[in-house]
Amino acid sequence: MTAVTHTHTTTPAVMSRAVTGAVAGLAGGVVFGLLMQMMGMITMIAMLVGSTSTSVAWLVHLVVSAAIGAGFGVLLGTRAANLTRGVLLGLVYGAVWWVLGPLLLMPAKLGMPLFTLDATAAKSLMGHLVFGVVTGAVFVTLTRRRA
Repeated sequence: MTAVTHTHTTTPAVMSRAVTGAVAGLAGGVVFGLLMQMMGMITMIAMLVGSTSTSVAWLVHLVVSAAIGAGFGVLLGTRAANLTRGVLLGLVYGAVWWVLGPLLLMPAKLGMPLFTLDATAAKSLMGHLVFGVVTGAVFVTLTRRRA
């Protein structure tokens, strides 16, 4: 019988992309959060944890933004080779999260109809696309600085 040794040479690289993605996601989340605040939509996020507090909404929103940003880094970070690709990947990633978040997961959690396309959904799409653009651009910028 032969012993097989596994080395985890990619683990530090994946962790680095996750951390960089989380920071980029926070940047995207701040911009998106400010847009939601201006549109009077930020407190909807607090409803996910049974609150209506703006502070709670911001906390939840930024935690989710960091987690989604980390996902960007892990899943797409190696493909975000330059600013153009980072922004394009961010746009797609933001659109995917628009479908997953406010069209599916959030209404399911709150007992609301799924896939409701209305003026609020259109504003949310805009915000998710902005989130993706900022996240992708910041991810590439931070990755270049680290290299």
